[in-house]
Amino acid sequence: MPTPLHEARLAAITHALLASGARSVLDLGCGEGVLMAKLAAQAQFGRIVGIDISVAALHAARDALRLDPLAPAGRVQVVHASFTDVDPQLRGFDAAVMLETIEHVDPGRLSLVERAVFGCYRPRTVLITTPNQEYNVVHGMNPGAFRHPDHRFEWDRPKFRRWACGVAARHAYAVAFHDIGECHPTRGASTQMASFTLDADSMA
Repeated sequence: MPTPLHEARLAAITHALLASGARSVLDLGCGEGVLMAKLAAQAQFGRIVGIDISVAALHAARDALRLDPLAPAGRVQVVHASFTDVDPQLRGFDAAVMLETIEHVDPGRLSLVERAVFGCYRPRTVLITTPNQEYNVVHGMNPGAFRHPDHRFEWDRPKFRRWACGVAARHAYAVAFHDIGECHPTRGASTQMASFTLDADSMA
């Protein structure tokens, strides 16, 4: 039986982070903390911080991760913040993840995400997943329909790759692309992932 898509995404992200050697991870748009819980089960990750703009989601994440908001900051933390805003306190992480989050940002504000994540935080590894619009027909969706009512856009594979390659070139990262989920012969997989790696000469 095929692995449910969300589980496949979580597994792909976790595997990529483990392979990167990262010890600290920033989850940008952590929601209810599902990915953070997966990462917390891995001893490699000594610091895991999730941020989200939704207060309700952060409350749910704290409950799921059994975090005491009054306790001193520990190995796992959640913070109320937006990934479109530059926050110098979020520098210094080995890796950052944007799991199915960029499509919730108005396209005109993606430059703010780029500035914060790639221009300011500059983690060695950045992983971004997003729906593959070409695959929507395989899911039985009508043309032009989005998978979630809060999605501001859904890109096909060529457009996602052009955007990601542009980001990589502007900020001295290399980028590779991966399919997540079952692959259709011509439409690719349901989820597309970009894996960015900072050029060693650019680390500072």
